[in-house]
Amino acid sequence: MDQKTNDETAIDAAPDRVLIVDFGSQVTQLIARRVREAGVYSEIVPFDKAEEALAAAKPKAIILSGGPASVHESGTPRAPDTLFTAGVPVLGICYGEQAMVAALGGQVEAGHEREFGRAELEVVGDTALFDGVFETGERAQVWMSHGDRVTKLPPGFRAVGVSTGAPFAAIADDARKLYGVQFHPEVVHTPKGAAIIETFVRRIGGCSGTWSMAQFREAEVQRLREQVGTGRVVCGLSGGVDSSVAALLIHEAIGDQLTCIFVDHGLLRKDEGKQVVELFRGHYNIPLVHVDASDRFLRALDGISDPEAKRKIIGRLFVEVFEEESEKLEDAQFLAQGTLYPDVIESVSATGGPSVTIKSHHNVGGLPETMKLKLVEPLRMLFKDEVRALGRELGLPETFVGRHPFPGPGLAIRIPGEITHEKLEILRAADAIYLEEIRNAGLYDTIWQAFAVLLPVRTVGVMGDARTYDFVCALRAVTSTDGMTADYFDFSHDFLGRTATRIINEVRGINRVVYDITSKPPGTIEWE
Repeated sequence: MDQKTNDETAIDAAPDRVLIVDFGSQVTQLIARRVREAGVYSEIVPFDKAEEALAAAKPKAIILSGGPASVHESGTPRAPDTLFTAGVPVLGICYGEQAMVAALGGQVEAGHEREFGRAELEVVGDTALFDGVFETGERAQVWMSHGDRVTKLPPGFRAVGVSTGAPFAAIADDARKLYGVQFHPEVVHTPKGAAIIETFVRRIGGCSGTWSMAQFREAEVQRLREQVGTGRVVCGLSGGVDSSVAALLIHEAIGDQLTCIFVDHGLLRKDEGKQVVELFRGHYNIPLVHVDASDRFLRALDGISDPEAKRKIIGRLFVEVFEEESEKLEDAQFLAQGTLYPDVIESVSATGGPSVTIKSHHNVGGLPETMKLKLVEPLRMLFKDEVRALGRELGLPETFVGRHPFPGPGLAIRIPGEITHEKLEILRAADAIYLEEIRNAGLYDTIWQAFAVLLPVRTVGVMGDARTYDFVCALRAVTSTDGMTADYFDFSHDFLGRTATRIINEVRGINRVVYDITSKPPGTIEWE
């Protein structure tokens, strides 16, 4: 399928748009999210495709992201001059500020005092960028992450903010609407950062702030009808948020031209397969093929302990089963996937970041070359929180919309070591009790992800008058704002005691429960 057609979906639905030029920052996606939170559509492009994107998208504002490189070194990313001569407001963040300064005749040097983490910004001048956010003389917390710094401003610029390690922590050329900040306004550690970004895109950029999920829904339904025509679409349905929302949106557009295939690999949580079938086949009346392939998956996983080997086996088998069922639908022409915008960004990264295959259903494996179906990816321009918002717009029950992230390999990676039918049943029961207690305590929506793990160890215990030799169950719950970092959730001792008691009393095979309080740095927060 023509990727341009897909990417034009959300753009056509947006009256205004902001172009974000990516220089390789690990938090570039957060810039896009903050812009969209301000009601403005945003799109990320690699720095080496910025000129082409500028001509095609005709944005009302441009934001230059941070990045790990140094502009004073040869061969590092540069900001094209056309970005500053197009008459469009530009905001440079961290490396983006330095790239703008270097392009316009200023100077950036290394070897000065570095700043990483929380810092204090002193506002030393008025500027439209800080209008309604900071006042001159104010001191505010910001988040810094830089070793290089600007040492000389280009003509027309002036300093409007300083910090201990950056004499030009915020700069402005209000006449040309060019701005730079050495700190990161997109992260939550800069409390007023979102307001700065909103001021830039709404007041300075003149964006209306009317982009919404209702608008996206209407435009995407129309685009899907035009793309599919009278063809038939097959969709891999897992019951997760992404595939569920994609299926509902496509069904709204083309009705019974959509057939969903639900491959039950036997590694789901308690009653999850039943819930998926009842909702999509029973409630929404969507044509659904339910394939119980649990025995096939368990046979393939027999004796396998390595977590990466498990993933590969599950991914390969899923694709095989899905392809077998798809071939039975002889008139299928399109394959629907729940690809999200972060997947698209990573797949086209040109800044040294990860370049990966856009995920397929379950985020394991890839599409086989033998499948000659055209792709339908209605969510490819949305972030996860926007997919949830779209799900609510479509009327998807909150139990599905707000469901905690669940890895494609399912319980296979929450049973370290060999997988057996007995272990799966034990873990399902313990996990169900844990989640039930979280819901009963009103904590489910406060926690980003919670799950139980069956550890590959047994301990001796005494229950009643008898000795036991059973498994240890670990409980994990984390909070996160972006899925990139996570911290453990601070349960009360009463909650942990009540939950542990229920699991030990009600689940045969477990005689000890522990709580994992490990925090996670950027990266996966699944249990591997």
